[in-house]
Amino acid sequence: MSLFTRSSGILLHPTSLPGRYGIGDLGDWAYHFVNWLAAHDQGIWQVLPLGPTSYGDSPYQTLSAFAGNPMLISLDRLVGAGWLSAADLADAPDFPQDHVDYGPVIEYHNARLHLAYGRFDGHSDARTVKAFEDWCAQNAPWLDDFALFVALKGLNEGRSWVEWPQPLALRDPDALEQARAEHASLIREHQWRQWVFDTQWSAVKQYANGKGIRLFGDLPIFVAHDSADVWANRDLFYLDEQGQPTVIAGVPPDYFSETGQRWGNPLYRWDLMREHGYAWWIKRFRAVLRTVDFVRIDHFRGFEAYWEIPAEEETAVNGQWIPGPGAHFFEVVRQELGELPIIAEDLGVITREVEELRDQFELPGMKVLQFAWNKPTNPFLPHNHVANCVVYSGTHDNNTTLGWWDEEMDDGARAFMADYLGHEVRDPVWTLMKIGMRSVAHTFIMPLQDVLALGSEARMNTPGKPAGNWTWRFTGDLLDRRANPALGHLTWLYQRRADQQEKEYGDAAL
Repeated sequence: MSLFTRSSGILLHPTSLPGRYGIGDLGDWAYHFVNWLAAHDQGIWQVLPLGPTSYGDSPYQTLSAFAGNPMLISLDRLVGAGWLSAADLADAPDFPQDHVDYGPVIEYHNARLHLAYGRFDGHSDARTVKAFEDWCAQNAPWLDDFALFVALKGLNEGRSWVEWPQPLALRDPDALEQARAEHASLIREHQWRQWVFDTQWSAVKQYANGKGIRLFGDLPIFVAHDSADVWANRDLFYLDEQGQPTVIAGVPPDYFSETGQRWGNPLYRWDLMREHGYAWWIKRFRAVLRTVDFVRIDHFRGFEAYWEIPAEEETAVNGQWIPGPGAHFFEVVRQELGELPIIAEDLGVITREVEELRDQFELPGMKVLQFAWNKPTNPFLPHNHVANCVVYSGTHDNNTTLGWWDEEMDDGARAFMADYLGHEVRDPVWTLMKIGMRSVAHTFIMPLQDVLALGSEARMNTPGKPAGNWTWRFTGDLLDRRANPALGHLTWLYQRRADQQEKEYGDAAL
């Protein structure tokens, strides 16, 4: 039986949930959103990477590929656990409701988490402490390095690890042992935050699965240079003796950028990873698949070939294509994990070799409807869809459908769309929803912004824009006031929910 059944769902990062503490979290609104999905017959909640963010607040540049973001911890549930009191939260600032102001939010949450840890540390019963310590032991292979890394980063005023004192930056064993002894309490607090995040997220996942809703995660192919992953595994990356990258990731010049994109992520030593049976990647997959049911690999094409840029270059122009690990990598992963619950992000300039790698392992690719409207051979047009793919109205990197229609669609594209559909498009959101729902693709995803018919003010990310991304939040009233009531009907009409299949038209129609 296929891992992917015919279904539909919503893309929404948890930071975008409502709540009084300045950022969405894993408290009541996470459960309310699951209930809303179930009530509208949706079977998927897709999220962005859940790791701890750093400078720029991007979930695609995190401090760890294994850890969770402590800012998502529900403070209200810490009251329920007895580690905070209602009085501790009574003076919460008047945070914006429609966006995340990360600086003040992080400062406020860190202070409350520190207070809660002090209560846990001083007043928890033996069973609670044992549960925490058992979890730490189970996750020690990544947790010990991560907690030490975050502690040292804080003690070094947030600077990148290559700017720390050299014995710590280059992991001198004596220096690390001394740091662990001197900062044991701080390290333990960061371990506790990860335990609390994992406990709260696991509860949300269990609740969602119990409602018939699967969670889709997101796994960027590359990791941030300033991360515990690179600091603790320097031999697996192309770095110089001081830990600086010698070559970095990006994409070459194309239609969208004359100088390409210089991402700056260090590149993997795939030769050494292969010698070790891709052990680091196997651990990474196991970790993420404990938190979600399926995972999208961002920049999948990098497994076939990746653009290598000398680190001293200021743009991505002077790079070269280097072969990736290819089929051997996925063969090993499949041997370890079995059938692969992986979606391949195969957008951009994709070669025949990338498509063959994707199809060899029967991985679903992606089709984005906003990209479809120029010529009949466009692979994103519905008549070119295949069953084994995931269709999106747009992704987190796109404008909202309403913003795209108002600000990015030219007259030629609108005319082509009208010709293709056989009628003038008056409601682009409704149109893309129907097109995606009736596609032969086994999965259709819409960002919540599209379900709410919001404009470009609700855009999550604009690639290349240096600031102001990842901040959008919706307010609680919008789900009832603006959500399209036809969502559940279309799910039934195009048979994207198995338990709806026996309904008669009179029971399901609008």
